[in-house]
Amino acid sequence: MGYCVRKESKVNNWWHLDTQEAIKRLETDSSKGLSLQEASSRLDKYGPNQLKEKKGRSALSIFFEQFQDFIIWVLVGAALISGFLKEWVDAIAIIAIVILNAILGFIQEYRAEKSLAALKKLSSPTSKVIRDSQHNIIPSSELVPGDLIELEAGDNIPADSRIIWLTSNFSVQEASLTGESTPVLKTTLALEEKEIPLADRANMVYLGTSVSSGKARAVVAETAMLTELGRIAGMIQGIEQETTPLQKKLEQFGKWIVYLCFVLVGLVFLLEWLRGGKLIEVLLTAVSLAVAAIPEGLPAVVTIALALGVQRMVKRHALIRKLPSVETLGSATVICSDKTGTLTKNEMTVQSVYASGTLFKVAGIGYEPKGEFLLDGKAVNINDYPDLAKGLACAVLCNGAQLTKNNDGYKIVGDPTEGALLTAAAKANIWKEKLEQESSFVEEIPFDSERKKMTIVRRAKDNKLIAFVKGAPDVLLNDCAGIEEKGQSRGLTSGDKDRILKVNSDLADLAMRVLAVAYRILDKAPDKYEAKLIEKDLTFAGLIAMIDPPRDEVKKAIIECYEAGIKTVMITGDHKNTAVAIARSLGFFKKDSLALTGEELDKLSDDELYNKIERIPVYARVSPEHKLRIVRAWRKRKEIVAMTGDGVNDAPAVREADIGVAMGITGTDVTKEVSDMVVTDDNFASIVAAVEEGRGIYDNIKKFVHYLLSCNAGEILVMFISSLVGLPIPLLPIHILWVNLVTDGLPALALGVDPVDPGIMKRPPRRTDEAVVTKPRAFLMLGQGAFIAFCSLFAFTFVLFVEKEGLARARTAAFIVLACSQLFHSFNCRSMTESLFKIGIFSNKKLILATTFSFFLQMSVVYIPFMQRVFKTEPLGAFDWILVIAVSSFPLWAMEAVKALNKKGGFIRYGTIS
Repeated sequence: MGYCVRKESKVNNWWHLDTQEAIKRLETDSSKGLSLQEASSRLDKYGPNQLKEKKGRSALSIFFEQFQDFIIWVLVGAALISGFLKEWVDAIAIIAIVILNAILGFIQEYRAEKSLAALKKLSSPTSKVIRDSQHNIIPSSELVPGDLIELEAGDNIPADSRIIWLTSNFSVQEASLTGESTPVLKTTLALEEKEIPLADRANMVYLGTSVSSGKARAVVAETAMLTELGRIAGMIQGIEQETTPLQKKLEQFGKWIVYLCFVLVGLVFLLEWLRGGKLIEVLLTAVSLAVAAIPEGLPAVVTIALALGVQRMVKRHALIRKLPSVETLGSATVICSDKTGTLTKNEMTVQSVYASGTLFKVAGIGYEPKGEFLLDGKAVNINDYPDLAKGLACAVLCNGAQLTKNNDGYKIVGDPTEGALLTAAAKANIWKEKLEQESSFVEEIPFDSERKKMTIVRRAKDNKLIAFVKGAPDVLLNDCAGIEEKGQSRGLTSGDKDRILKVNSDLADLAMRVLAVAYRILDKAPDKYEAKLIEKDLTFAGLIAMIDPPRDEVKKAIIECYEAGIKTVMITGDHKNTAVAIARSLGFFKKDSLALTGEELDKLSDDELYNKIERIPVYARVSPEHKLRIVRAWRKRKEIVAMTGDGVNDAPAVREADIGVAMGITGTDVTKEVSDMVVTDDNFASIVAAVEEGRGIYDNIKKFVHYLLSCNAGEILVMFISSLVGLPIPLLPIHILWVNLVTDGLPALALGVDPVDPGIMKRPPRRTDEAVVTKPRAFLMLGQGAFIAFCSLFAFTFVLFVEKEGLARARTAAFIVLACSQLFHSFNCRSMTESLFKIGIFSNKKLILATTFSFFLQMSVVYIPFMQRVFKTEPLGAFDWILVIAVSSFPLWAMEAVKALNKKGGFIRYGTIS
């Protein structure tokens, strides 16, 4: 069946309607539901309750996309010409490199875009529905607007629906859509505002969220692509993928180098032809030189370097889904991060307890019961403070959650807030299981939004009935007549109330969620356990303040980002004061910083946001559209934006950003599928490690680009100068191709995995318009290439004119010097400023192995008889070898001298050559 999606809903603000009006608009019945006939008719009209899936790229199309680069097509052309000239070795070698590059890129990118399929996984497969007064379980895809559904704890919400009945403790976990870490209590009451953030729509439930506690009945309002999740799916579809900075630069650079090579090769061809060379031989030399001049190994080496970088990053908990993303992350200037689960632990944690006039701090974060109670910074013995123990016991005995332990550590079963109370008590060695053995459960009066309290009545071993109560401090205090002090209850004074409310206010200002706990010993069992009979004449036992705390390692990671010139921005669906408190504690909310809610953001024009965005590190109560707008505003300022996230609400912005980062543990499937990188341990520090790795990889790309091009420049200049001055051709076409394809390749790969500079995170991000090869670097490469060419021509002319040897022997000497001088030069390219001996000759063992292996390959063409015939080489004598090694090493010693001069205030500065 095709999708018959409504163009627009009759009414979007279902939360503004009372239950009867909503039922009337949806033409349904609050007790009988839809008739089977009407449900079938609506299914035909509106289509199945499924998200549209955008057609993904086929494996074949992904493979052919690897051949889109300009330089690749030039190489294919060179291979065809070589084949036409019957130089099959050259043609096969070039095609092999092109195919290798394509295969490597294909392997890394072969992940069809499954974002919509992942979104569909969030939809529950079956739903409990009432039709014709009959309770049925049907596939969720068959739900239609007007269907009456039943929900209970553990259920996934199958469609956007208006609640018409619920139990007092009905709550929904909406973190995947709103970013809020705690379940949201729901209501059936209509909301006054017509425009209200999704997180505040307390009478609605949404597709992709789940029921935490209680039961409810709701009427389906929106299905399929008209749900909030469907809107996000549509936003993801509408975002086009852009090429990364590296892709753009290599494309531009490839064209530039190809055009330059064609000019130089054309000159060589013209000079040789004018000197009377045979047309076919001259053409063959020109084609060989063109193949040598064009860095055909560059795409493959870039791809391999990125792939090897990806493997290293996996060890640092960062999984790269798209190869060019490695380099993009390294150039990031802004990291837009979700709060819940990314900057914070996503585990509510008690940080303060107020009992008997004393405020205790609680160490430790998360659900693991490790941490001490502190007073004036010093650990205390809980046994010395019975009132503290009493308050914690009250919190444990008025609690429906369970603290459990498995192989992965401690987990909470139930409400996270109640779980935080159990963890705090366990740190004081007060365990729920033990207390429940001494106080058996009698009755519970559930929490509701009107009373703002919850009560559990228990029977102690001495048969006394005790009511344990927790709730909002300002409300619960009004029901208290006494206060716990020194192990006994005394009368609660107005001064006590003022002090308690002042502490409550101070803790709330720190964005903590504060609960008050109290108890009452009942004289006798009441006729009926009602709040108005039980929740009065209470004894106040304490205040307990909690927050979803920042991760321990995040503060250090954010400092590293600051030192690296990277701005941190928090974008969350949580409340503004909570977000600001977290940002301030992490150090990226300054005195002049601003924080905006989604509502405040809507009031800013695009120009106003553009001008103010540098001062806004915190956005709160935002929707997916807001996140997209923020990312786009930063990108408009030419910033390279990384967006981290875990919830469905993050997915559009994660996809829009230059680099999308998903959380591997708490992240939803859709966010992972639209991301460029997945952090497998949900650790913000891993993102910083990935930034460092990305910068290191780009540094290494510049190193081997420098190496390949300076070597290619040497090869061109050898031929160009010899033609210019009238020397015999010093290198045969096969010599040029051998040097270019064999001895250049392995050292270039080894430079691609050079160890990362320890100070790389002290540098500012590089400019997005910075060329892969700057003008100063280009001049340096040309100079180094000229020096390599000089060394090769010196050996050629020395053997030919001084030693009076034959042309074949002189060409062999030039051939070997050209190859060996490039191997020595590879060590130059490890740093443009630091001496090789300071970096450490053996600090890149792969380069040692690569140059050694390349050297023995070079020897094979000189001393193996079969290779001698193919390459037209002759063995060299002892003196010749002394000459070859001495001359070949000149580029290394010359560059060491330049670096030494630079250290003394010379002429090559990091900022210009980098």
